[in-house]
This record gives sequence, C-alpha cells and structure tokens, in this order.
Amino acid sequence: MCTARDGARLAYAVTGSGPPLVKVGNWLTHLEFDLHSPVWGYLIEALSQDHQLWRYDQRGTGLSDWDVDRYDFDDQVNDLECVIDAAGLKRFALLCVSQGTPVGIAYAVRHPERVTHLVIHGGYARGRRRRSDDPKAIETAETMLKLVELGWGSNDPSWRQFFTMQFIPGGTAEQHDWFNELQRRSTSPANAVRMLRGFEAVDITPLLPQVQCPTLVLHATGDLRVPFAEGRRLMGGIPGARLVPLASANHLMVPDDPTWPAWREEVRDFLGSARGEADARFAALTPRERELLELMARGRDNAQIAASMELSEKTVRNHITSVFAKLEVENRAQAIVRARDAGFGAA
Repeated sequence: MCTARDGARLAYAVTGSGPPLVKVGNWLTHLEFDLHSPVWGYLIEALSQDHQLWRYDQRGTGLSDWDVDRYDFDDQVNDLECVIDAAGLKRFALLCVSQGTPVGIAYAVRHPERVTHLVIHGGYARGRRRRSDDPKAIETAETMLKLVELGWGSNDPSWRQFFTMQFIPGGTAEQHDWFNELQRRSTSPANAVRMLRGFEAVDITPLLPQVQCPTLVLHATGDLRVPFAEGRRLMGGIPGARLVPLASANHLMVPDDPTWPAWREEVRDFLGSARGEADARFAALTPRERELLELMARGRDNAQIAASMELSEKTVRNHITSVFAKLEVENRAQAIVRARDAGFGAA
C-alpha cells in the first residue's frame, strides 16, 4: 500500500522479472481477483514472463480505498506518480488500457525522462462527452450511468451484462460471468458513476504532441466501447506513434481472440522483451534504432542497412551515431558485441 497526496490508500502489486512495465489503472480491476480471471489473468501471466510488471487498483476500486472524496483527473495522475515513487522505479515503460490512456499520457508528458515507451490499447484522448455534442449521445451516456446507479449493487448480473457486452462481445460465457462479477466486486455503484462521469469529460488532446517516447497504439477496428477513430486520433497526434488495427470487436483483449498472438508479438517486439535484454540502455532506443541495431548485429554494412530500411546512407550514419551514444560505446565493434550479448542478431 502507498498513500496518495489526499490520504487515500492505494494498493499495488508486482509480478515477474525483467525490465519494468507499469500498467496504468483502468476500469475495472481487483489486484487479487484479476490473477485468476479468464480476462486479465492470462495477460498478467504473459507480461510477467518478460517484465517486472507493476499493477495497481485505482482509487475507489479493488483493494484500494473505496471511501474517497475526489475522483478528479489530476488525482488519477497524481496516484500514478505515488505508486511509481513507492515502487522506486526510475525508468520504465507504461501500458495504458482504455481509460488508463489519458492518465498515462499525462504522466509521460510530466515525466519524459522516466517513461521509455508507451503501449496503448483501446485508448482515447477524448472522453465520451467530448467526442460529440449530439443530444442522443449525451442521453446514451446518462442512461448508462443510470444503469450503474440502479443495478450494479444487486445480485442480478443482467444489469451489468450491458457493459460486459460492450467490453468483450466476443467473449465466452465464462468470461462474461467473470466480468459481471468483477464489476460487482471491484467498486460500489456510487463510485462507478463518479468515475465514469469524470472520465467522460476528459480531453487531453493538447498533450498528444508533447509525448516524447516511442508509442505503440493497438485498437480493435470494431470496438464497441471506444471507437477505432479514437485510436487513429491518438496515432495522428503523438509524434512517431504507430497504429496496429486489430480485426476484433473486443474492447479488452481475451486469450481466445484470434488477434491475441499478434497483439503479444507486437508488444514484445516494441518493448524488446522478446530478446529479454536487461540492460536499461537498450530501453532508450527508438523502434527504428532497434531495427537498425538488429541489422548491424547480423553483420550488415551501412549500404545494406540503408537498402533494407529504405533510408539514405547519411540517415543511417546519423542513427548509428545516436545508437552509439545511447549504448555508451565508441565504435561499431563494441555496439555489435553489446547488441549480441542482449540477444540481437540471433534470428
């Protein structure tokens, strides 16, 4: 446990080993319940194979304090700061799922020296009420809040099934049952309404151009909870961000989704964890620099690298100079030795 600035107690947990990866709190989690779930459990296990994975429950949810006075957006960002400082982390990647995205982006902009990579799944910069001023859209949002207020505290899961079908419409009956139960266990109806209302009003669009770290955006093309257009908006606003469309309707990834193997491979390649390098210096490399280093470790010369990456030889030389500086080496031979020790060039 750690204590937020306003005194709220926040629960956090760590699993696995390797380069640190912090999963930003999102709707909805329970640190203990999630470990054995058919929706979150497999993801925690997979990420923990490659990383020291840090998770926490947002204020008002899970094992964190439920009796809190504030749910402001700044409080959510401050809470992330609190957890990271309590964990003693200096440099790390951030995983932002759904509503965790604006919080993670705000943190990355505040602390560009600490965040090495951003992985975003099903995220957005604009909350539901900021995406449209259509009266029908506003009415829909209010109806959803009313469903939460009236039914989430009951033992009848049908009240929560509407939200479950938006998050994992392609899920199995077991996954639907579990997600229904998670919504009941993870927070109170009153807290759920306050959280939803707060995040619906968020708009961090002005922060997107200020993100300085490499960013990977993954988004289901048929997402019922957050439109695919919001993923495209993130990609277009964050410098150098790459968008991976997923042919799915699931807002949250589930293990039997056909796109899950591609999701995991994209994330592992982006973070470098598939190679398992523990040297923190590699975390500073951009995706293009990692690609260049891979080719260098395979013995390619500058002309071959330029042809493979469709770059000029001058641009390749500039990238190599940057790689040398980040890896703290003086020449090509030293860079290749360090890269091969970290697993580059093995393919």
